[in-house]
Amino acid sequence: MFRPLECFIAARYVRSRRRRGFISFISLASMLGIAVGVAALIVILSVMNGFETELRARLLSMAAHASLSSPRVGLQDWSVLAERLSDEPNVAGISPFVNVEAMLGSGARLRPALIRGVLPEEEDGVSDVADYIQVGRLDDLMPGTRRVILGRVLALSLGLDVGSRVSVLVPEATDRGITPRLRSFEVVGIFEAGITDHDASLALTHMTDASELAGLGGRAEGIGIRLRDPLAVAAIAADAADLGDAALVYSDWTIENQSFFRAIHIEKTMMTLILLLIVAVAAFNIVASLVMLVTDKEKDIAILRTYGLEPHRIARIFMIQGTAIGVIGTLTGLVFGLLLAFNVDIIVPWLEATFNFQIMPGDVYYVTEIPSEVQWTDVTVIPMLALVVAALATIYPARRAAAVAPAEALRYD
Repeated sequence: MFRPLECFIAARYVRSRRRRGFISFISLASMLGIAVGVAALIVILSVMNGFETELRARLLSMAAHASLSSPRVGLQDWSVLAERLSDEPNVAGISPFVNVEAMLGSGARLRPALIRGVLPEEEDGVSDVADYIQVGRLDDLMPGTRRVILGRVLALSLGLDVGSRVSVLVPEATDRGITPRLRSFEVVGIFEAGITDHDASLALTHMTDASELAGLGGRAEGIGIRLRDPLAVAAIAADAADLGDAALVYSDWTIENQSFFRAIHIEKTMMTLILLLIVAVAAFNIVASLVMLVTDKEKDIAILRTYGLEPHRIARIFMIQGTAIGVIGTLTGLVFGLLLAFNVDIIVPWLEATFNFQIMPGDVYYVTEIPSEVQWTDVTVIPMLALVVAALATIYPARRAAAVAPAEALRYD
């Protein structure tokens, strides 16, 4: 079988020899270092992808994916606008809403909150808020009754429970300045979504009562739109632009929650850079082992040069050897990392049962299980980065080997 001379010599150098045991040990340590770095990157990024997906699912379950609103005057007839958008194939549901920024008070306690007015019979089409209501029902919100469903954290901070009365303070701009408008609402339900921003600052009421608070005279502020594919919000944005109504304000979940996902993106980037340091340390080990090997094999290199082997082919021997270390380490880390990432739901419970501790206790975290989502982009990019780092680590030792002078190396032989 044909095998280039450089590959043949590099393969012999990779194998362990008694005289080069220390060098071979460093090469093995380099392989393991690259394997650990690649495996750690795949597992950590898969877990962070899982948390990102979980966060997105919880955020999208509590609100519409996109919205069109007229905050100042409201919509005269929201059903007309809904009918114009319902022909879009990606639209799964449309519901009206009113958002009111207010202060909720109970005794001496006062908390800021966003009061969202909804139509209970329509809200199921755009959100899953009914699934998170622990006490009460969404249908308990009836027009004119001034009833409200509070987030669990908000209710606890105000010391409220079902049946309690809560004061709602809304600022109103008049000719005499800003005057407060005070209303009393009855708490008829408690929900817990697992998102701090919702549980600590969101209250639900009937759209008619919210419209009266906002001074819209019973009109809806806007419509919420639920999509079959939440990632395809660009088409809805284009449809909103085609309506040609400058009074309508468009928004979607990517705009409203961009700070969350920007923070996750920054964290993933920083974790990638930090864990790449493991691969970088392994690359320095490759440099050290190859430099020591070049020093140990100077006479062999000189003999090869006297037989007519060109310097660039000498350099290629050590580049192949270093790259082989990188390839073996990368493949090992890739296999091990995928095994861990795909079996996080089995490994984590086993670790908790074996060492008698809980990684994410339910009284601290809303998510009690560590999610994992393997993205094939990460599986492709991470090994490529590791291979590039390993290949770059071979340049200096290879150039040093190519610069060996045969006369100097064989002077005393």
